[in-house]
Amino acid sequence: MSVLRALSNRAAARPAHIVLSEGHDPRIVAGAIAAVQAGTARITLVGAQDDVTAQLVAAGAPNNPAISIEDPATSALSAGLAEAFYALRKHKGVTPEIAETQVQNPLVFSALMVREGHADGTVGGAVATTSDTVRAALQVIGKAKDAPLVSSFFLMALPEGHPSGRDAMIFGDCGLVIEPTAQELAAIAVASANSCQQLLGVEPQVALLSFSTMGSAKHAAVTRVSEAAALLKANHPDLKADGELQFDAAFVPEVAASKAPGSPTAGHANVMIFPNLDAGNIGYKIAQRIGGADAIGPTLQGLAKPANDLSRGCTAQDVTNMIAVTTLQVAR
Repeated sequence: MSVLRALSNRAAARPAHIVLSEGHDPRIVAGAIAAVQAGTARITLVGAQDDVTAQLVAAGAPNNPAISIEDPATSALSAGLAEAFYALRKHKGVTPEIAETQVQNPLVFSALMVREGHADGTVGGAVATTSDTVRAALQVIGKAKDAPLVSSFFLMALPEGHPSGRDAMIFGDCGLVIEPTAQELAAIAVASANSCQQLLGVEPQVALLSFSTMGSAKHAAVTRVSEAAALLKANHPDLKADGELQFDAAFVPEVAASKAPGSPTAGHANVMIFPNLDAGNIGYKIAQRIGGADAIGPTLQGLAKPANDLSRGCTAQDVTNMIAVTTLQVAR
């Protein structure tokens, strides 16, 4: 069974209510229909009623009871959501009039639905930029109380029959934190390990990546990664994590035996923590475009409730996959 099929089946065992902020986009609608057919979620599409209805009709699903529409211009929820947004942001100078205007933004409307308990999680970004999508999530849903920061990861589903024998990995942070400190790298590693356990149901084995393996090179960038590894070992001794490691030492057992003998994770890592956003963004795209991996994300971690971003180049299948991921992130 492929990892994506397993992910869908696990989500279908405990479906959630997911709100999609770009209900006018045909990819969103097609992905939502497939998610409902798979049983992974009940869906609310946000957008102008006529536009969303037209997309559902075009997709052949105009009256699916598991898919509803909320138009911010006419929704019975809008007044209450505007009050909630005003209460949340008035310390930033937001007036009731500004709040009413902001609620017309589908990203804000969707995030408020999650914050106020009208939905379990939200997904956007097929049309909106990552900065707009993440800003709405941060301003409205906010960081979880116990999270040092909000970061992101990609679930990388490897092609079936991959020579490594693996089916999936977690890559973090490839979409949000540009130049993390050692403390932030350690926090990203912990969050990504938790995401690995939550989504894949396997024990996380974490590699903090660098162009150096165990002191083979000297540079401030290397020191930052090794300091993050030391923080992990001190504060999370039960977590299998090591660094700094080059990717081949983290991924290939034969290389690990030579470069990092005795390492608890080298050669077997399933959670790869990149030293900065340059490396992470480049790394996941190479794995996707040359390696043939499916990249699901950027998926946010560290928020109070689930809210996730899509690539603007996403497909309908990407939307369906992200709905399943978001369902599995919902606290039970």
